[in-house]
Amino acid sequence: MENLINYFIENPIALYLAVGIFSLCIGSFLNVVIYRTPKIMQQEWHHECQLLINPDQPTTTLETQPLSLSQPNSTCPKCHSPILWYHNIPVLSWLFLAGKCASCQNPISVRYPFIELLTAGCALTVAFVLGPTIQMLGGLIVTYLLITLTFIDFDTQLLPDRFTLTLAALGLGFNSFAIFTSPSSAIWGYIIGFLCLWIVYYLFKLITGKEGMGYGDFKLLAALGAWLGPFFLPLIILFSSLLGAIIGIILLKIRKENQAFAFGPYIAIAGWVALLWGKPIMNFYLGY
Repeated sequence: MENLINYFIENPIALYLAVGIFSLCIGSFLNVVIYRTPKIMQQEWHHECQLLINPDQPTTTLETQPLSLSQPNSTCPKCHSPILWYHNIPVLSWLFLAGKCASCQNPISVRYPFIELLTAGCALTVAFVLGPTIQMLGGLIVTYLLITLTFIDFDTQLLPDRFTLTLAALGLGFNSFAIFTSPSSAIWGYIIGFLCLWIVYYLFKLITGKEGMGYGDFKLLAALGAWLGPFFLPLIILFSSLLGAIIGIILLKIRKENQAFAFGPYIAIAGWVALLWGKPIMNFYLGY
């Protein structure tokens, strides 16, 4: 491990190539995770509802086959033709096929290569800022999970526990070795991160009788607190609120009506920025 780190220190181009290619492949996998996770959750909810209604009866699912991240194999959503492995090479296959299905010629969404390129671009930024360190490994994990949560929340306004709680657990695990912050700071970051949004949520509900945000937002901020500690939480809250307000106003002008919108993506973006540049921003703000 030490020899590998020394190699990447001496050959940064090799580091960027390795991180870039690996992250393109991860981005391709994230497309599957983002698309299938809400469907898997819906299938699980249907199964649980059937158990509640008829606990003594065998349950059936709406789908003919239980859905997972690996099964069934990926197919075209239009013609249901299997997607061959050489049609699933990140970015290149989409370009080679001119953004169309190889069988039915229906368009393939540009979102797929976009997520792959976004994952690679964010990962390369992490590698450039943090270098070949254990912090870089943690930064890559955070990046992959935040991209997953961002797009799931955009699509469904859900932040699945299986990702927010995993992110929190990994943050506490990394910081048990004081990688980003001290162990006690990570614990307090988790607690305060959850409570500060929960208090806002509860006061808003008390005053208006409406729910202003979901519990997934609390858990996501708590997870970022577990990675960075409590002192970066004000920066994350301020930046995410500012970003959410700007984009929310734009969406309000476009839609011409009041609609709920996901807040999790803005927390994720703010958390990612704080992970990489939080200290310089805080030093600049506080006048060092």
